[in-house]
Amino acid sequence: MAKQAYPPQTMNDYLHLYEAFIEFITHLGKKNKLAVRDLKRIFSKHFKDHQDSEDLLPLIKKLTLDNESDINSSFQKCIRICDELGPSREYYTLINILEHVVEDLVEKSDPKTTELTKNVLESFKRQIAQINLKIPKPPLFNMLLEGRSLVEWTSIYAFYPFIPKRIKGDGRPVLLIPPYLGDDYSTSFVRRYLTSLGFKTYKWDQGVNLIKSHYIPRLEEKLEDIFRTRGQKVNIVGWSGGGLFAKIMANRHPDMVEQIVTIGSPVWGVMDMKTPVNGVLEFFRGKSLKERNKRFLEELDPIPNVPITCIYTKTDGLLPWKHCMEAESFRKDIANIEVYGSHSGLGANVSVLLITANALQANIEGRTVEDTTTFIERFLYPFYWNKKKRSLFFLN
Repeated sequence: MAKQAYPPQTMNDYLHLYEAFIEFITHLGKKNKLAVRDLKRIFSKHFKDHQDSEDLLPLIKKLTLDNESDINSSFQKCIRICDELGPSREYYTLINILEHVVEDLVEKSDPKTTELTKNVLESFKRQIAQINLKIPKPPLFNMLLEGRSLVEWTSIYAFYPFIPKRIKGDGRPVLLIPPYLGDDYSTSFVRRYLTSLGFKTYKWDQGVNLIKSHYIPRLEEKLEDIFRTRGQKVNIVGWSGGGLFAKIMANRHPDMVEQIVTIGSPVWGVMDMKTPVNGVLEFFRGKSLKERNKRFLEELDPIPNVPITCIYTKTDGLLPWKHCMEAESFRKDIANIEVYGSHSGLGANVSVLLITANALQANIEGRTVEDTTTFIERFLYPFYWNKKKRSLFFLN
């Protein structure tokens, strides 16, 4: 997967959080009368698939029960660090680990301790949920920058003939789902590029995407039809609102989905997301998005058991970019890739076309997504320039 290269201070904060998290769970284990040996075994089991297991397992080896703090202070310390770091989808990984640890703990605990342990878990979830409510809507400056999408859609006609075509699609099926208020024309450049590489692309064929739950049955039929016709799992690419459907299809039918690639899609926290398009959504539907599609949106929270690549831009003027990133730390086949550009222009963004093709091929072949971008076009991506800045920082 494409591991994000943290600046030194950010990586230190990240490890500091996990030190506090491990300390907190250690005190929870003490409440359940577990020995250090048993705690280390539980930690090792649940951290083995973590993206940064090599950095975190040494913290577990140093684990002792001699710390003078208690469960309340260690809990508050962990939450305080999360609050200082700010809202993040990465806390999903903490909750998932805690849920599994609690399952192990309550198996051998007495009823009173079991109730306490479960209450601690629910309290942790509530605190994290409150922290994640603090993601602001895109700043006005980003909203004004959405006007550059006209330039992006116009210039793609000039740039398209020069986009590298090194990837071999080998007839792999790819279903593309358009953004909110978009139709199949919105994904025309992505489809055209993937087709030129040898992928077998499919339109969604449901007209304008208004992000309504009644699209799902027809989408499921189309997915099953492609799966049976091609005899292969289907890759799904969704832009913006189309990514919501991509994630739901992957959660419902992991046996038919090879992987998903989302482009500027809010893949979590949609129920409480702050966006300037909320008013438009409610105007078109007559009632609030939360009320109308509550069940549909609740299916977005679980992370599908398929490879996931999330493409996002920090200058998105319509959606908060943090909602467009999945929890990389949850699994090693999840990648968040930043690009430059507007939200409305992502369908005509050269870097999006390149990384979509690279991600599709890399995940099919079991390679890391970042390793596929080593050619001259790497200068299009923020992670390239971030590495350059860090190199200069260390040289100085």
